[in-house]
Amino acid sequence: MQTTRIRRAVATDAEQLTTLMHASGAYLGAYSSILAGYRVTADHLDRHRVFVATDEDEHPVGFYSLVLDPPELDLAFVADEAQGTGVGRLLMTHMIGQAREAGLAEVRVVSHPPAEAFYRRLGAERMGTVAPTPPKVPWERPELRFTVA
Repeated sequence: MQTTRIRRAVATDAEQLTTLMHASGAYLGAYSSILAGYRVTADHLDRHRVFVATDEDEHPVGFYSLVLDPPELDLAFVADEAQGTGVGRLLMTHMIGQAREAGLAEVRVVSHPPAEAFYRRLGAERMGTVAPTPPKVPWERPELRFTVA
């Protein structure tokens, strides 16, 4: 059985998290423009609550970035080979715990359209739709909210 550990991301994780993000099969083809040129930086890791899920060999298999002001799930990725193993659920449960610890009442999620069902299965509610912002994001995105109990 594989062991997954969640820890705070540090500056030396930035490059591996960027690579994991860009390798995501969910962002190939029509959705690739949103990640074009985007990098996870050491500064981002310092400014936000970024946590990485690692396998037993300490290789990153997923991560998320929680922005506290305004409260938003900024990034959430699970490596293609780790999808369906519970890593995403573990990360979102951890994120809700971090939001609770920070005193947040809710966390906004502007979702990648194919990921909406995942967030809703975990309890996020649909609030509306975010309009396209061409040329980088030429499609509507679901806007969701996790209520922090």
